Amino acid sequence: MTVPAIGVDPYWELTFDADGDVDAAERDRLLAEVSRHGVRDLLVFAHGWNNERSGATRLYGRFFAPVPSLAPRARLGYAGVIWPSMMFADEPVPDFPASAVAAAPPAARPGLDESSRQALLKVFPDRAPVVDGLDRLLELRPDDDASMAEFGRLLRLLVAVEPQGPQAACPADTAPEGAPGSGPEILWGDVRQACQDFARALERVEAAPGTEAFSFTPKGLWDGALEVLRQATYYAMKRRAGTVGERGLGPVIGRLAQSAPGVRVHLVGHSFGGRLVSFALRGLPDGVRTVKSVTLLQGAFSHYAFAARLPDDPASGGALHDCRARVDGPLVCCWSTFDSALGTFYPLASRMAGEDRSLAGGITADLDIGRLLGPRWGAMGHDGVQAVDGTRALTLADALRGLPATGCVNVDASAVVCHGGPPSGAHSDIVHRELAQVVLAAGRVV
Repeated sequence: MTVPAIGVDPYWELTFDADGDVDAAERDRLLAEVSRHGVRDLLVFAHGWNNERSGATRLYGRFFAPVPSLAPRARLGYAGVIWPSMMFADEPVPDFPASAVAAAPPAARPGLDESSRQALLKVFPDRAPVVDGLDRLLELRPDDDASMAEFGRLLRLLVAVEPQGPQAACPADTAPEGAPGSGPEILWGDVRQACQDFARALERVEAAPGTEAFSFTPKGLWDGALEVLRQATYYAMKRRAGTVGERGLGPVIGRLAQSAPGVRVHLVGHSFGGRLVSFALRGLPDGVRTVKSVTLLQGAFSHYAFAARLPDDPASGGALHDCRARVDGPLVCCWSTFDSALGTFYPLASRMAGEDRSLAGGITADLDIGRLLGPRWGAMGHDGVQAVDGTRALTLADALRGLPATGCVNVDASAVVCHGGPPSGAHSDIVHRELAQVVLAAGRVV
């Protein structure tokens, strides 16, 4: 496959399937060419939810565009990770034309719009009858317990993986999340209550001050159900991201360290791509020290993932607690208060099976769902790395004046990551010159 031109050069792509298997020809091309091009610093970017390769490459081109002028003397190379994720077509991406994210006009009937339906079929290619069943329920909107139970059953079938397969083996972000029989409450708990909770959350997000492009309308049970489907899908994408990072990208970086030992690698991940590059640290072969920085942009995984001990459960820790030492430089986490995908919906979707705390009553009075549920369910991109000793907290302006050479650093990027409409808010508002500067500062690239 021809590598697309994205405006910076040299550029390579690494394509992975859902189990983390890499396109061998693309991998070998990178390994063979990176030294030939004289690359000293390789910026590796992993997208989050995305429908098409074209959308991912457009993101990489836009994000990397200012880098050559910011580091004119650096010998830079660029790599874009392509992995099977998806987004729903009704989610606006700031500054991107609709065609770039496969957006579609509003559906003419209740249920899934055609673009979202096709996206589901693409990322779950063997689940067409399940997608059809979910679409039918969302269209008919029956108000009975049997239909709600069927909706829950289909959700579980949609995101199920082979028990002995690679994705099932990918660890959760924290030990409690990986407890036997676990998974978020939206899969195993009271489905009707979950739909009601998400309906209320949607109302609060649409009615929030500063909301862009949307007007508030009351939400019913099946409006909440559509959001539950979205979050269940993203749960599956989150699981995939860890698999691709640990089984795919990590080993590729290990081989790069052998073939081009002088190349300094800088990992950048947006949303679930942040989880992907973080779990790539788990997949590094022993002794590999070529990763010189990690920058997480609105990371969609637990803010306790790097903690040795959880504040509310000292016997448990984050799945990546021993991985920070594999970065020969800082781990920088950019977060924003305007990210409603992570501040509102992520905590709801992350609750474990058996967690029976409902948000009834409280959710209508407070938009900060993470605070209502407690810190256990927080995301990196909502408030940064948590429970890691020595973590520094900086404003974006402070970060642009200089970053620590090692350790975890939380950067409040709300000054620029602030645009976007419901349901995700500013989650995808990451194409900013300032954030490219943060990546270069984290890697000491000059």
